[in-house]
Amino acid sequence: MSEAAHHTPARRAAVTLILGLGQTVAFASSYYLMGVLGDAVAADLAISPTIVFALTSLALAVQPLLTPAIGRRIDRRGGKPVLLASNLVFAGALALLAIAADRLVLGLAMTMLGAGMALGTYGTAFAVLVRLYGEAARRPITGVALLGGLGSALGWPLTACWMDMFGWRGACLAWAAVHLALCAPVTLALVPRTKGREARAAEPGEPVVWDRRMVQLAVLFACAWFIAAASANHLPRLFVAFGLTPVKAAGVAGLVGVAAVSVRFAEFAVLRRVPPLLSTRIATLMHPLGAGALALAGAKAAPLMALGQGAGNGMITVAKGILPLSLYGPANYAYRSALLTQPAQVVQVAGPMVYGLALGVSPYAAIGLSSALCLVMFAMTLGLRAHPNLHKEQAAA
Repeated sequence: MSEAAHHTPARRAAVTLILGLGQTVAFASSYYLMGVLGDAVAADLAISPTIVFALTSLALAVQPLLTPAIGRRIDRRGGKPVLLASNLVFAGALALLAIAADRLVLGLAMTMLGAGMALGTYGTAFAVLVRLYGEAARRPITGVALLGGLGSALGWPLTACWMDMFGWRGACLAWAAVHLALCAPVTLALVPRTKGREARAAEPGEPVVWDRRMVQLAVLFACAWFIAAASANHLPRLFVAFGLTPVKAAGVAGLVGVAAVSVRFAEFAVLRRVPPLLSTRIATLMHPLGAGALALAGAKAAPLMALGQGAGNGMITVAKGILPLSLYGPANYAYRSALLTQPAQVVQVAGPMVYGLALGVSPYAAIGLSSALCLVMFAMTLGLRAHPNLHKEQAAA
């Protein structure tokens, strides 16, 4: 079937659903995995939980080393083989984790899991959609981000359930089986094989250069990823510092996921005609508004802080897929996106530690740091202009 045939609404919805569910599984079985299994792994291997989570950071640290080469490969030859490879790498990493008996094997498993994340999370799925739909990829990208946002909402309960049934090693094997028995076959059968640049001789291969706009986007995404990683680790602790009990703080922090999924659904359903730059600027102000309310009103404003962080992060995740397309068009999309993501992937590794130090000084210092970074993000959106063909995407939407 030709790429043009996949522009029908039904086919586009099916591709979006398949890629989105693949992202749900990818994030649930990697990024959110150790949040449930970490303590059990530490107890079974007789090592400190601190060491377990330090080794888990390898999964984040390995990504910036791989993503540029992966992006270039996708642009040249298409994204479907990369998605299939990610399922195999994920399954292998999870199987290795299931047989880990010491910190060395655990570290190798987490490194391999990071390689799977570099191959199979948002960037590759977004690149497939851009190759299929070009300037009209905004809504499918939003749909994939919406479903990917369910990685924690579905992943944490499923992982916990499987751990109760089979132990933590069995839970890892269960996720490996999902990749091999569900994700890989469905991707192979139903995701279109897109042509890369080498198969499209008429398509120009414009070089990707670090111009002013690239630098602005890289700074914007790096700040966003820093805040997201810091909040994922410290938001309940922040609320405790403002007076909530640990149980209450954890419950309120759960509103982050609700807000993130809600804004992505709103973007998918009704806000898709809002210019991407405008929605990004709005997103950068969500966290500071919530933080300001928390600083002024104290613990009773904690839900506003959680909602602000979740809404802003949910919108920025969509912007990560859309802004490079809207500013530069589809040429070299995967490689350009990988380069823009690389600084963010490096920064997010340090986010929990740096934010923890700020929180140790004062909760006001912590929210002041994250809010200041959001204002930097807002400044990075100034002076950007949409690609001249963006009107095609808006008309198609």
